[in-house]
Amino acid sequence: MNDLLVKRAKKGDKEALLNLIMFQKDQYYKLAYVYLNNKEDSLDALEDMIVILYEKIKTLKKIEFFYSWSKSILVNICRKKLKERKKIIFTDEQLLENETISEESIEDKLAIEFCINNLSLAQQETIKLKYYIDMDYSTIASMLNIPIGTVKSRLSISLKKLKECLEGKSNE
Repeated sequence: MNDLLVKRAKKGDKEALLNLIMFQKDQYYKLAYVYLNNKEDSLDALEDMIVILYEKIKTLKKIEFFYSWSKSILVNICRKKLKERKKIIFTDEQLLENETISEESIEDKLAIEFCINNLSLAQQETIKLKYYIDMDYSTIASMLNIPIGTVKSRLSISLKKLKECLEGKSNE
């Protein structure tokens, strides 16, 4: 079914492209939100992705890679938005956006975000894709265009740095 939609979208069928996007809309939004930590920016990134997909769908070589290709486009858009923004700011309002949580839980989340934000951008990206979105190593490697060994190495180093940072925070 999806292969047929991709073929139709490649021929210029806007509705087929929209159906493909809607089929994975939650995954797209979650991916954008992991990068941008902001509802409005995430929705903007999705809009930008849709425009690019519409303009470039004819360049897609293998229809079975539509979703990984489109998610790579979304990741690149998010990276660009982050560069424009320069710094991710995680606020209490964002933490409370869709859930009621305790003050202690807010402090834990802020401590984790603080420590993650102190990692390199490549390490942040790998941690978020693996642990926020639950992607496997090969999907991360494919999306970021890096070897699986690099993904594993980044995760190992990042987790060690996070542990050290969080242990330092708990001693404060």
